[in-house]
Amino acid sequence: MTGAIIGDIVGSRFEWRNKKSKDFELFTSRCSVTDDSVMTLAVAKAIMESKPDYSDLSKNAVRYMQEVGRNYPNCGYGGNFRYWIFSDNPRPYNSYGNGSAMRVSAAGFAAESLEEAVKISGLVTEVTHNHPEGMKGAEATAVAVYMARTGSSKEEIRDFIDKNYYSMDFTLDEIRDEYEFDVSCQGSVPQALQAFFESADFEDAIRNAISIGGDSDTLAAICGGVAEAYYGVPDDIRKKALTFLDERLMEILTSFKKKYGR
Repeated sequence: MTGAIIGDIVGSRFEWRNKKSKDFELFTSRCSVTDDSVMTLAVAKAIMESKPDYSDLSKNAVRYMQEVGRNYPNCGYGGNFRYWIFSDNPRPYNSYGNGSAMRVSAAGFAAESLEEAVKISGLVTEVTHNHPEGMKGAEATAVAVYMARTGSSKEEIRDFIDKNYYSMDFTLDEIRDEYEFDVSCQGSVPQALQAFFESADFEDAIRNAISIGGDSDTLAAICGGVAEAYYGVPDDIRKKALTFLDERLMEILTSFKKKYGR
């Protein structure tokens, strides 16, 4: 889950100023935590606070996304999600935006089986992004994180994604020149996963995700969650990234790591 937060922070300064290259400084004073990190941690808290059978997870997802999210009104929410965050009667709104995928990595870290990763993903996603593509993007991300965490090879993960979710019949070099800003799951989740599949290590995965442009913080957050599960995170990168979190967010991250650290 820290990997998703790192991807978000690194990508934050490139969302509207794309850098179609892997040559850049990871952290600068222009980096920040955005809605990707805030919602990743809100979902993590919902998972931690739910019953072992997750029967109350959807309710808790609504509670903690609102409760945590309202403390960060200017972190970059999309219009529909902002309305949902501050609504007295929040309802799913048939979204297929990539917000469902950028916040779901905790599901892959908490799950005890592939089936449970799918279940958790669905329960935290259906409260907002109940469009089939929104559900699919989140599930594919959670599954990739779970498989990476539990010892599957890149080839095995890629084959599973290709057979069950998205056609992975492209390379980053093939799409980089023409790829544009796309906030849909179907237009960003496969690209984020491909950034992981082509990577040599955690840092390289983040650089890959940034290098294609588009919705940089979200692409790097999705990619970063899977990359952390597969490679781990270098200490120097982790320590620098955590300086961007305030006490409230840091407490959630620490509690999640304590409960689900592998």
